[in-house]
Amino acid sequence: MVENETTPLLPDRADEPAWQPVEPVEPAEPTVGSTLGELVETVIFIVLVFFIVRGLVQNFRIEGESMMDNLHDKQYILVNKVVFFHFDANAPLRLMPGHHNDPKREVYPFRMPHRGDVVVLEAPVTSYDGQRDYIKRVIGLPGETIQVKGGNVYINGTQLDEPYLNKSTDCGGSGGINPGLCQPYAIPDDSVVVMGDNRVNSQDSRSWPAPPALPMDRIVGKAWVSYWPESDWGVIPSPVYAHDNQH
Repeated sequence: MVENETTPLLPDRADEPAWQPVEPVEPAEPTVGSTLGELVETVIFIVLVFFIVRGLVQNFRIEGESMMDNLHDKQYILVNKVVFFHFDANAPLRLMPGHHNDPKREVYPFRMPHRGDVVVLEAPVTSYDGQRDYIKRVIGLPGETIQVKGGNVYINGTQLDEPYLNKSTDCGGSGGINPGLCQPYAIPDDSVVVMGDNRVNSQDSRSWPAPPALPMDRIVGKAWVSYWPESDWGVIPSPVYAHDNQH
């Protein structure tokens, strides 16, 4: 005979409290102090981002007609300020005894200015507008000999083809007080020669009351993008010169 199997009863847990619903916890309301702290952090973050971006790219408004017909008055552009970043690799050495007279050794991690680059620059301190920024095109490079004659630019004795021009080049420039490019001029190793595209109306290396060479330390950056007016939107190109392909 098979005995009936019964399921054992679990003992009562009289010592455990009955289940009670948990009341939802209300989130703590932000205090004036915490809200003000978050606001200050946000403002600091925005300011830091602004200065970081400002150190890399800056907007400029063109004033004047020195770059006509390629860039014009009241045109807004963005300038790449980091592309020509450079430093003196010998600067730490000059802090050591016996190395005070070590020459500069400039290093450009990205690249040096190229011929044809449109750049924003600080006007020479002895020029008409020593506190103003100019916009010009790089024409002569360090170590080259440049001369303007017969309405054309010559680099190391070879005529430079400039297809973006519609006027001839005067060696004295606009109001040439110091026409240093009417004769062959050797460009120092740390400098460039710059000119406006509107050669009959441009204060540049041909005319400012200073040596024609512009120290590269005075270049703010490369004109990168035109963004206003909308009809001029686009990347500002740098031409390729047949003269450079021959060397």
